[in-house]
Amino acid sequence: MVGHLLSTGEAHQLQKKHTFVASLLLLTAAVWLSGCAGVSVQSAWQAGVPRNQTFGRVLIVGVSPDFNLRCAFEWDFASQVRSASTTAVSSCDAMTPEEPLTRENIERVIALVHADAVLATRLVSLDAGHQSGGSNDTRGDAFYKATDFGYGTYGMPVTYVEFQTAPPLTTLTSSVHVRTKLYETRGATLLYTLDTMTKSQEIDSTEATLITITAPTADRLRRDGLIR
Repeated sequence: MVGHLLSTGEAHQLQKKHTFVASLLLLTAAVWLSGCAGVSVQSAWQAGVPRNQTFGRVLIVGVSPDFNLRCAFEWDFASQVRSASTTAVSSCDAMTPEEPLTRENIERVIALVHADAVLATRLVSLDAGHQSGGSNDTRGDAFYKATDFGYGTYGMPVTYVEFQTAPPLTTLTSSVHVRTKLYETRGATLLYTLDTMTKSQEIDSTEATLITITAPTADRLRRDGLIR
């Protein structure tokens, strides 16, 4: 679908990453099963929007300046959203690392993949504590600090004010809060918001945490009829 956008080497790297993520889903199934009981998912509809819409081609966007982390999240979330009735496409499959997350770039990808909805997810907060004691309060491995700017259409950052990084999540206990917004693409209208929060738990890697988050989020989308 998007091979013409990438060189042979880049396409090969994407395929390798897809294979890794697919293997990861199998290897960390036990992590998800043990962690899902500690996950809270809250959903809310925008006032006045119709609630009988179901979407069949969904563009998945992870709103992060870290391209590798963004892609890992998108591919994992897409694997949870995808079904016989729903096509889920990662924005990473149609964008290069050099292309910024802007409304213009997202609209180009929407047209390319014929998406009828966009699921844009960003990290709201991360409370991480080292196993040996002591704690820190951070917002993730790489993030746009949510001060003096906002998120516009399709959840894209309007102004890049400050970029910050934090240590990897390895050997930490962590509580994560992410927010997912669903937009329909005909009018770029926000329809629905999900807040997914995990309780503090011991984690092995960032990738394991992604699975703990994305599976129950996709389940709520199905339960509320937005995907099948």
